[in-house]
Amino acid sequence: MTEIYDVTIIGGGPAGLYAAFYAGLRNMKTKIIEFQSELGGKVRLFPEKKIWDIGGQPPITGDAFIKQLIEQGLTFHPTVHVETKVERIVDQLDGTFHIETNKGTHMSRSVIVAVGGGIIQPQKLQVAGVPKEDVQNMHYVVREFEQFRDQVVLISGGGNTAVDWANELHGIAKEIHVVYRGENLSAHEAQVEQVMKHATVHTQTQITQVHANENTNCIENVTIEQAAGEKIISVDHMIVSHGFDLDQTLQYDVSIPLERIDHAIASTATGKTDMPGIFVAGDIAKYEGKVNLLVGCFQDAVNAVNGAKLHIEPTASHVAMVSSHNERVQKRIPVETRKNEKSLA
Repeated sequence: MTEIYDVTIIGGGPAGLYAAFYAGLRNMKTKIIEFQSELGGKVRLFPEKKIWDIGGQPPITGDAFIKQLIEQGLTFHPTVHVETKVERIVDQLDGTFHIETNKGTHMSRSVIVAVGGGIIQPQKLQVAGVPKEDVQNMHYVVREFEQFRDQVVLISGGGNTAVDWANELHGIAKEIHVVYRGENLSAHEAQVEQVMKHATVHTQTQITQVHANENTNCIENVTIEQAAGEKIISVDHMIVSHGFDLDQTLQYDVSIPLERIDHAIASTATGKTDMPGIFVAGDIAKYEGKVNLLVGCFQDAVNAVNGAKLHIEPTASHVAMVSSHNERVQKRIPVETRKNEKSLA
């Protein structure tokens, strides 16, 4: 792949997609490399959950939000490679980087790392009786809630995601059990208060065994252990929310001399790392004042793109023209829409 891009964005989640849009505003030749088979990032794991904290955006499901973000991110037609794992970034010392992947090498004048916490896979339940093959009614990702209508659902986990799912299922599921090994649920206080009102919450409790029917390929009951002894709960569905395993191969490759802070890459507030030409955006970035919310990743993306633009073109403007006056945006607005906007002005 000998074609050289102005900027290559590693990661096709919210930060990466918005970076692609903004790079288009800045007239940069842009590529996105994403490990998963689809763009969208971690939000794809919560398609039915409502997102409340994006300015100017009424509550929206993760699935709808990602569809909008992908549409925006592809506005200026970046090149997109999915199912591609970045393994090394090598500085060629000639103003370009070679980005080595499992499917070949890409060339770019700048790089924006927007991989979130790394490549994520839900942690599997490790207890007796869990079949080696996936079973129909054990879920690590909840794609849609209607399948749980009038069903008995057991949720393993006590964090924000587990508690949110339990609350979302209120009024849909017939019966909800939340099983958590800790003394107290570790979700937001208001969410915990809500779930305690409508779900049966088993704290300081371990799942010791699941019992699957080989003929139906479904889990039929779950054994839990409490201080008072063992108890068997019959279930129609089981949701496991134990967090995620992370693959951080890229972050720890010795060819990238970047300072790390825990699992993140240290940067300035404008996304600069200690390697000129490599910038970070989203959850992978760590700096004083960092906002670890979706809204924060958008500013990170803008800063990273502006840094990349100045890296390859030092005389360029420090920021893009606002979208309402940006020629590249105006060219994409239908003529009739522009006429209507002028008539309302």
